[in-house]
Amino acid sequence: MIGRLNHVAIAVPDLGAAVAIYRDTLGARVSAPQDLPEHGVTTVFVELPNTKIELLAPLGEGSPIAAFLKRVPEGGVHHLCFEVDDIAAAAARLTAEGARILGDGRPRIGAHGKPVLFLHPKDFIGTLLELEEA
Repeated sequence: MIGRLNHVAIAVPDLGAAVAIYRDTLGARVSAPQDLPEHGVTTVFVELPNTKIELLAPLGEGSPIAAFLKRVPEGGVHHLCFEVDDIAAAAARLTAEGARILGDGRPRIGAHGKPVLFLHPKDFIGTLLELEEA
């Protein structure tokens, strides 16, 4: 059901410093910051030959990234994102098997302009998973 790894997301306390590490120290191509108020994040993508790294910074006090950074102040891996061909079919299959979809269970538009869902980490070996329609 899952396709390729779209990205690994890393929550960061200082987006500018994180961008500098990937762009200046490691020589990676880095996108411009993008605010996603509906997700409570500012995101930057680090482009790699085989996938991307998403740097996530909180956007507002209610941000899920702000809550994550309270638990892990130095930042760290937040989630993995996998592509799926049909997000509605993937959601139906997963919920039929007992997996929990976070939020209201309906896809929202993500940073790439495509529908996304997040799956409860307790159902996936302690790892928050994002599904993005390919």
